[in-house]
Amino acid sequence: MFSFSRENTSLIAKWWRNIDKEILFLFLFLFLLGLFFSFSSTSSVVAEKMNKQTYFFFTKHLIFVSISLILILGISIHDKNKLIKLFPYLFFISLLLLALIPLYGVEVKGSKRWMDLPFLPRFQPVELVKPLFIIFIAKIIILHEKVNMYKRYFYSFLSLLIIMIFLINQPDLGQTLLIASTWITMIFISGFNMFLLSILGLIFISTIGLILFFFQEKFGYIILRLKTFIDPKSGDNFQSQKALDAIREGGLTGQGMGEGILKDKVPEAHTDYIIAVISEEFGAVFVLFIVIIFLYIGYKVLNKAFLEKDEFIKLALCGLVSLLIIQSFIHIGVNIRLLPTTGMTLPFLSYGGSSLIGSAFIAGIILNFTRKDSRRYFKDE
Repeated sequence: MFSFSRENTSLIAKWWRNIDKEILFLFLFLFLLGLFFSFSSTSSVVAEKMNKQTYFFFTKHLIFVSISLILILGISIHDKNKLIKLFPYLFFISLLLLALIPLYGVEVKGSKRWMDLPFLPRFQPVELVKPLFIIFIAKIIILHEKVNMYKRYFYSFLSLLIIMIFLINQPDLGQTLLIASTWITMIFISGFNMFLLSILGLIFISTIGLILFFFQEKFGYIILRLKTFIDPKSGDNFQSQKALDAIREGGLTGQGMGEGILKDKVPEAHTDYIIAVISEEFGAVFVLFIVIIFLYIGYKVLNKAFLEKDEFIKLALCGLVSLLIIQSFIHIGVNIRLLPTTGMTLPFLSYGGSSLIGSAFIAGIILNFTRKDSRRYFKDE
């Protein structure tokens, strides 16, 4: 018993010495901010409209944050070589869950994106697919050096295409665009020919356009959102307009904690419109502070990546931080009406178990790959 405890204490002490504490504290701070905003944005709504206990959503958020912190510790403390060997299996399991959604998924507001798992109700598999897909793509591009370079890119594109088909079928165009954008970023960073990359980008945009045109019955709501975004008078833009009004009302310093009204008027404001809720109550200055945190995390991780000698770790870190930054700015862009409505959550801050667990996976992998002992990396046998 004593030796077991001593061994684990030694492992945690080694983890603490090697972990990038600045990145760790920034992730923890974002989780704590998410808890605080969950309390601020859901308590009154739950008490007045949903006939539940005042702290119902906050308690659930606290449970998921606790699970997320355990995940971060478990992933970041794990041996890097064993973890990288495990990732492909986890990726295929997450892909299988994504494929099973049409059969066993739960439909919410016309979309099947969730599954009711015994240990995790209303789980969205794509949140696990995203970080594991990045690791899988980095492995294909970097670690299979015996395979022709263009074949490696082609295999990575096939992996992307499979995921896109599953997501478009749900339908979930927002996550489709996010994963495709992250893939393009990774391909660009890996040194792919810019001319060919531009052609691929045009083909991708054209394909999305053709899908929307020929399958209007399934994707009519997306076309309506695009029309409403271009011409607000052509459709129902109630949510996005209320979010923009809330940001204007908040001004620089905000209306004060609990004084915002967006959370009472817009359903799911604590998920899809959390930035607008924060801006209304705490002001644009606080939103700018959050943006700076995400950008600083990006700077720190990229700085680590550029110093890394292992090309696989370098590409994986660039992909993970790109995913975080792109998703964050899509969420903010929707809230300030720079982009059409996508239903994209804000990593670490938005309410939702799937989103928090997905954010924890990203944070854990980043912390693992940026440890001081990162030079001891995996090599294919």
